[in-house]
Amino acid sequence: MIAIIPKPTDTHDDNSTSMVIRELEKAGTPFCVINLDEVDPFACEVQDSVIWACGMSQDDHAFESYCALSLVNRAVNTPQALYTCASKVQTSALLVRKGIPTPTTSFTASWEMAGKFISCMGKAVSKPVFGFDGKGIILVRRPGDLGDPPYYLQEFIPNDRDYRVFVIDGEAVGAIERRSDSLTHNIHQGGIGLPVPVDPDMAAISVAATDAVGADYAGVDLLIHEGGYTVLEVNGTPNWHCMAVPVPRLLADYLARIDNEY
Repeated sequence: MIAIIPKPTDTHDDNSTSMVIRELEKAGTPFCVINLDEVDPFACEVQDSVIWACGMSQDDHAFESYCALSLVNRAVNTPQALYTCASKVQTSALLVRKGIPTPTTSFTASWEMAGKFISCMGKAVSKPVFGFDGKGIILVRRPGDLGDPPYYLQEFIPNDRDYRVFVIDGEAVGAIERRSDSLTHNIHQGGIGLPVPVDPDMAAISVAATDAVGADYAGVDLLIHEGGYTVLEVNGTPNWHCMAVPVPRLLADYLARIDNEY
């Protein structure tokens, strides 16, 4: 049995959970839906199942309940992977440790140290540690542009586009190019996405980044830099807007396969 945790940000017009559910129904794959807000993990009957978290609320009850349920179920993605992807600091640290190209990064609670990093870089991109949909990302040119600590800062890489690569089970299955006139090209911030082929370099770095954060599947955001690609973020509950490949069917097939193997 596959147990599905719906994405809290789903809307009537943009419902990732229902897209995958339709594919499971077409294939005749048994599933149930659980609402973490209504779950007591000590009294939950879901055991020895595959749990797929299409999304996750950023609150203690949801995360801790998912962690507890993952002890007696096969979680996709695991709570640890979701936390790692949600934390830009943890993601960056793993990318650096694995030698995967990523922008030069600083994380500090010191205003003075942050100022030195900005001065060294000329300007930097400031991001919230736990952010989503491109919100709160700003370009800073001087320490006075900073808000409250801590400061997660990355070198500014000039660009007019980025790439989202969708990885499932060690394979880069599809990609889009995102363009906008703003600092971030996120679709939720007005970016326009178009499907593009997955070239070998794009596939290799995206699969490596997904493996580094311990995810079954992910949306990996890339920039072109110094003749290759560099990883901006790894998303553990990614959307697949504008993808030409049938991501919902591919995800449903993957869930059914690991359910059969579990």
